[in-house]
Amino acid sequence: MNLVAERRAAIDEAQMANAIRALAMDAVEAAKSGHPGMPMGMADVATVLFKHFVKIDPTQPNWPDRDRFVLSAGHGSMLLYALHHLLGFHDMPMDQLRRFRQLGSRTAGHPEFGHAAGIETTTGPLGQGIATAVGMALSERMLNARFGDDLVDHHTYVIAGDGCLMEGISHEAIDLAGHLGLGRLIVLWDDNQITIDGPTSLSTSLDQKARFVAAGWHVAAVDGPDGEAVANAIIEARADPRPSLIACRTIIGFGAPNKQGTSATHGAPLGKEEVAAARESLGWIYSPFEVPEAIVHAWRVVGARGTRIRAEWQERLARSPQREEFVAHLAPPDAARLHAALADHRRRLCGERPKVATRKASELALEVVNSTIPNMVGGSADLTGSNNTRTKGMRPVTRSDFTGNYIHYGVREHGMAAAMNGISLHGGLRPYGGTFLAFSDYCRGAIRLSALMGRPVIYVMTHDSIGLGEDGPTHQPVEHLASLRAMPNVYVFRPADAVETAEAWEVALAAAKTPSVLCLSRQDLPTLRTEHGDENMTARGAYLLRDPGEHRDLTIIATGSEVAIAVEAADELSADGLAVAVVSAPCWELFAAQEAGYRAAVLGEGPRVGVEAGVALGWAEWLGPNSIFIGMTGFGASGPAADLYNHFGITAERVAAEGWRLARKPGEEHE
Repeated sequence: MNLVAERRAAIDEAQMANAIRALAMDAVEAAKSGHPGMPMGMADVATVLFKHFVKIDPTQPNWPDRDRFVLSAGHGSMLLYALHHLLGFHDMPMDQLRRFRQLGSRTAGHPEFGHAAGIETTTGPLGQGIATAVGMALSERMLNARFGDDLVDHHTYVIAGDGCLMEGISHEAIDLAGHLGLGRLIVLWDDNQITIDGPTSLSTSLDQKARFVAAGWHVAAVDGPDGEAVANAIIEARADPRPSLIACRTIIGFGAPNKQGTSATHGAPLGKEEVAAARESLGWIYSPFEVPEAIVHAWRVVGARGTRIRAEWQERLARSPQREEFVAHLAPPDAARLHAALADHRRRLCGERPKVATRKASELALEVVNSTIPNMVGGSADLTGSNNTRTKGMRPVTRSDFTGNYIHYGVREHGMAAAMNGISLHGGLRPYGGTFLAFSDYCRGAIRLSALMGRPVIYVMTHDSIGLGEDGPTHQPVEHLASLRAMPNVYVFRPADAVETAEAWEVALAAAKTPSVLCLSRQDLPTLRTEHGDENMTARGAYLLRDPGEHRDLTIIATGSEVAIAVEAADELSADGLAVAVVSAPCWELFAAQEAGYRAAVLGEGPRVGVEAGVALGWAEWLGPNSIFIGMTGFGASGPAADLYNHFGITAERVAAEGWRLARKPGEEHE
């Protein structure tokens, strides 16, 4: 390129970047709400990235081999919306930018997956974006190992801010990415040294570049407005086998002469006077929400390039001998095949009646699942042998071999959960991963995003109660069931035996837009369902495990390991002449979704006893006025499981005694 052409390109890029700045400050000003500073500061970097490197097709935003772009600093959402408008995304006309942050618009305050085309993940909780991107980059390498460069050959780009890198999850994410050598992951750090409170020096002195180097990343530093330096840094990053951090020194709110470089531009409109001053400073002579046709055309050329690249990829896919297998990886699991395989498994369980922990029952079910669904990807946060998440034939994923299907996430529960979101969002692989239920607190931010985005990630959470025993109250999750049940759009399963565990896996894998948490026991539990039936009863959420018939004196409702206690108590009460129903309730969310008549038939009209080795929160919905809950009222203790159940009064004897008290007739006594 000669000097004149280089200069012309630089001028074009400056104008293209100024279009982003203008749209960002105009939209925030119109909304009287938002974050103009980051889009204005990173506009030059984003322009270079999209103009020269990112391959996306605005006409088909979800084609499988596109580059993934993650705006981890999600508060700067107008950067993404401005880009999508300028590139020509069909659902992002100027009217959507004018309605920024308004109810019903696609331009939500933070990017929301599924809310507008081309948004790869929901961001806003800082650090989640970069951690989710690690899962996307890992998926790219794993699928590339299966299908080769012709079908899978793309990058994952992230724009992250100071806040993203301060969050603890970022350390888990960059450590894992560096360890696995995810060279297709490139993070552009908006190094503006400003947070809401003021300069970053108020709260951190960390050398971020040194931290990334220590984690095994390639690191470069550039001046953000220097387009040539940014482009060269991205070229270097793409050539390096390590994941890359490019520290882009920027000025927050660049172009606003009186506020740039200060926290005043972070999370508030600039104000009419400052917007006018910014227009003059940038030489942007156009009215609000006006972009000259020449600049729009320059951006549309970028989009058209992506359309050509996508069309070439589709031709390769059509010719590929792996086409059928590749398409199958992108499709939901074969529900009929899975149901048949798990039905055979349940039939064997009913016949053999094993007494096993539900964590072991989960492993048994996974043996069937992983041999039936070819694109399952398992993992654990350094608890593989305790979570029982690795089945026969699974091989670990390593930096030198991505053909495996088991990920050792290390002691990084939050990073694991976010990475699984990224794997799910990327498409092509079905992730599940394990830790202890007590440590779901460490995953909670990412689980919440699974639910918010409607991603069917499966969380295998073992050691689900005081039944884990001697490890004590730090590991005994008395409040976690209630906490997870409070989260919208999550299936929380607590199966009672091996049969219900297999059913829970089937429901979780069939869920299209809901994540699942499987809460599994450490202690052995008897098989309670000993007669095989075709219907998946766990899919009902709750059902009559023991049906006394038309007359009912008492209903005992329990979940998980306490269902066996309920059955023992029912046997005792039945021997004393009471008609007792036992309800197993492995998934409250599914039960709540049943029609009212079914729920009424299961619960009955008489007195009820609820039994669960957790706190009572939430149980009132199922128990009614004439009832009692038997469970935990505080934290657990260290000791053998049987001793703990006796100590805390979660026993068949107590259930029977309380049940008799509720159901007895005047003058009757319980022996």
